[in-house]
Amino acid sequence: MAQTLIPTVEKRSGVRALVVAALGFFVLTLDTQIVTVAMPVIGHELHGGINALQWVATGYTLMLAALLLSAGSMSDRLGASRTVEIGLIAFTLASAAGGLAPGLGVLIGARFVQGAAAAAILPASLSLVRQAFPDTAARTRAIASWTAAGGAAMAAGPLVGGLLTSTLGWRWVFFVNVPIGIVGLVLLARMPRSLPRRVPFDLPGQISVVVAVAAVTYAVIQGGRAGLVALAVFVAAAVFFVVSQSRSAHPMVPPQLFRSAAVTVTTATGMALNFGFYGVVFLMALYFEQLRGLSSLVTGLMFLPMTALITVVNLLAGRLTGRYGPRLPMLVGQALLFAGMLGLLALDVGSSFWLQVVVLLPFGLGGGLAVPALTAALMGSVDADRAGMASGVLNAGRQFGGALGVAVFGTLAAGDFIAGLHLSAVLGAVLLVITGTVTTIFLRPR
Repeated sequence: MAQTLIPTVEKRSGVRALVVAALGFFVLTLDTQIVTVAMPVIGHELHGGINALQWVATGYTLMLAALLLSAGSMSDRLGASRTVEIGLIAFTLASAAGGLAPGLGVLIGARFVQGAAAAAILPASLSLVRQAFPDTAARTRAIASWTAAGGAAMAAGPLVGGLLTSTLGWRWVFFVNVPIGIVGLVLLARMPRSLPRRVPFDLPGQISVVVAVAAVTYAVIQGGRAGLVALAVFVAAAVFFVVSQSRSAHPMVPPQLFRSAAVTVTTATGMALNFGFYGVVFLMALYFEQLRGLSSLVTGLMFLPMTALITVVNLLAGRLTGRYGPRLPMLVGQALLFAGMLGLLALDVGSSFWLQVVVLLPFGLGGGLAVPALTAALMGSVDADRAGMASGVLNAGRQFGGALGVAVFGTLAAGDFIAGLHLSAVLGAVLLVITGTVTTIFLRPR
């Protein structure tokens, strides 16, 4: 009898771990998109301009990018279950604070805390899955379910955000996270604790990354004399980071990791893709609601074809990568995003409904093709013991690219919106040409 009960108990524990991990990944991915369509309403009700809205968007991705590099080692030090617990508590409380925010200052602060909590949850949730499923086949299926949760959140984000904003109000795009967090914490309390491990932590490196990322984002958004000071701070922090990593016995990002061309190419390409994607989504939400007068719900529906394509095309990208290698889908994906950038040049205040929908489709197609392929290229180029570190570098680079894209595109569109949108599209297209060329030259065909 005992022999039959033990596998049942282990199976239930594994299912709980997977549900908790999937909920965590779902909610942190949801918050990269759900807030976007609520931005114009938030700006109107809290009396904020485009600069303040940029901070609402970038505060989350900025902290996620800055802390991802060391989040894996922190998860090991505290234990995966403990790290997810801390992350969920912080994320839930910050979401409640965002929903109750009396002004933009509190809301921006809440978004920073959300981003820091998301950085803790992301690697720890995947560690939970790996620990709960020792069998390789079962673990593969579980990781696929975990990944699907993020894809579903990406597709649902704009629509759910639009629906909540149009019916219950923009504050519910934050309140909706609270019951998800509570369910995750209740399930987590019924699971066995993960064992912590003694691993080194590079505190100077982490602090310099946070300062550098925050400083360059501030410089782009604020501009002027304060922006120049921030830019100088960024340079100093970046130089300190590079020097400290070369001299540290346990660096957060070993410099020799970038001796692999695949690591450098995929990280740069991931940054460029998110730079364009997040920047375009931010501007198009403002375009739909402020220039075209669409409701938040209709705006969410306008994004749905693009976000749904990402989930569907991800499956196709895996097959293409397996058959032809990662370089081909990476190049096709970047070419599609390049076409999308050029398509934005056709938009003006009086553009037709169908043109507005069609110009966004290449972003879903291109992103869905390129991201799985570049991830596969990265994982195939590093040793197994550095796979987690390399993945952290790639994801941190992508999130930083997204934050910088919102900052740059928003700044360019702060005056004449259509002219700024077109200039942003040209900048994004040029960047994709550069990364596409680098991919062609330095990444092996297979």
